[in-house]
Amino acid sequence: MLVPHVAEGIHLITHAYVNCYVIEDGGALTLVDAGLPSMWPILQTLLKDIGRKPSDVEALVLTHGHFDHVGFARRLQEEWSTPVLVHAGDRHLAAHPYRYTPQRNRFLYPFTHPRSLPKLGRMAIAGALAVKGVADTKPLTAGAELPVPGSPAVVHTPGHTDGHCILHLPRRDTVLSGDALVTLDPYTGKVGPQIVASAATKDTSQALASLDAIAATGATTVLPGHGDPWQRGAETAARYARNAGAH
Repeated sequence: MLVPHVAEGIHLITHAYVNCYVIEDGGALTLVDAGLPSMWPILQTLLKDIGRKPSDVEALVLTHGHFDHVGFARRLQEEWSTPVLVHAGDRHLAAHPYRYTPQRNRFLYPFTHPRSLPKLGRMAIAGALAVKGVADTKPLTAGAELPVPGSPAVVHTPGHTDGHCILHLPRRDTVLSGDALVTLDPYTGKVGPQIVASAATKDTSQALASLDAIAATGATTVLPGHGDPWQRGAETAARYARNAGAH
């Protein structure tokens, strides 16, 4: 399912409860996150739909290195020669996207939250258990505009992972929040603004603290790594997520 224009010049690719985004800037494109392996043909379809070609994709920016955000990154790099950028804190994770230790056991957690099982099952069918990492990456530096199409400002938001970053596009009044703030948690099945459950988050206290950085963008539109776009403001979303707390 393709949902174009979720914000000015930004397209959403969503499948199996996982989101990634294409940012248009003139004739050039930036891809934010690489979803799951089965989303590769969906990306190709989207490019055709908007009249673009693979060579227009100038960069893949990873908000973090988890398997459901790195899904087709290596294929993109090998087949299209697209550079992949990730924060230094997640460089190793992007290369080895299953090698992380969350606060709680991610294999046992779903059995105490049965609403998550259909969602995690869909992700598995979409290739979540067979992701190849990407080792040849370029550094994603926080604190400045990134020299890629769309010129997003990179903000370090650790907690979900050490190197998690959000991308703020102030001229488009939009922030891409990755998994620092989601509107659907696949590990609990809950909807609404929240941080991801402790089964997939390294430090939930730090993740809650990083909500301040999302709120500080003041963006109207929040585009999360999981769940529907949020159009009621980053400050409101962050407040709801704080109130939801950690799970």
